[in-house]
Amino acid sequence: MMAPMTAPQLPLFYWDFFKPISFQQTGRQVNTQSLPGGKISHRPVRFFFLLDCSGSMTVAGKIDSLNQAIREAIAPMREVAAKNPTAELQVQVIKFADTATWHIANPTPIEKFQWQSIEAYRDQRTAMGAAFRLVAEQLRMPPMPERSLPPVLCLISDGQPTDDYRSGLKLMQSTPWYKRALRTGIGIGSDADLDVLREFIDNPEIPVLVALTSNQLADFILWTTVTLTQSVMMPPTQATGSQGGTNVFIPKPPSPPIVGPIPPW
Repeated sequence: MMAPMTAPQLPLFYWDFFKPISFQQTGRQVNTQSLPGGKISHRPVRFFFLLDCSGSMTVAGKIDSLNQAIREAIAPMREVAAKNPTAELQVQVIKFADTATWHIANPTPIEKFQWQSIEAYRDQRTAMGAAFRLVAEQLRMPPMPERSLPPVLCLISDGQPTDDYRSGLKLMQSTPWYKRALRTGIGIGSDADLDVLREFIDNPEIPVLVALTSNQLADFILWTTVTLTQSVMMPPTQATGSQGGTNVFIPKPPSPPIVGPIPPW
């Protein structure tokens, strides 16, 4: 298990990714025209974790690394939210193994968000499609507030779905907020199904991230929860290349090296 790391102790290269996006020199933009609600003013940003808790996550400390990485991301997320008072960052969490359930069902403001560790379930399978169906319910109006900024969906898995994931994905795609959402996929280890993660992301501008060590997993979760979320929350006058608030800037993800004696997953 990784030792706790506070934001001020993060390696210096992190700040190249976490500094205000107006200083970023590379990256992409995703068009998010036709957002409901008009001008940006104290609008919610929903962040959804979809977390694999199947039996394979019990191996090699994967679930412990996942818990630690999310816990370490909370303080930087709060810092980003404090610097963007026109938006309110809210977090919801789904976990899935044989079934999918809410770990944190209510949209929780990041200022009040506390991470309660999840556990992996030995010998259980990967009901990813069920997780998609749960999040699909949240991408309708209501319960999604009309004045929301684009939600961020982060799928983290180390294997292959064992249920009918395509029906769940199709249900998600039918919702009003699917096309406006930013979706990221993090594969843990060499057995992660990258094709399924690409289907979930459904955007050639956002790559699948593959974590082979606990350090890489922490880096990718920080990029998703902090840098990408900051991009959604950033007022259009501060986002490089924005056009009247109709684009969300996609910063370049990190390419962290594999360091230390920890063997790859």
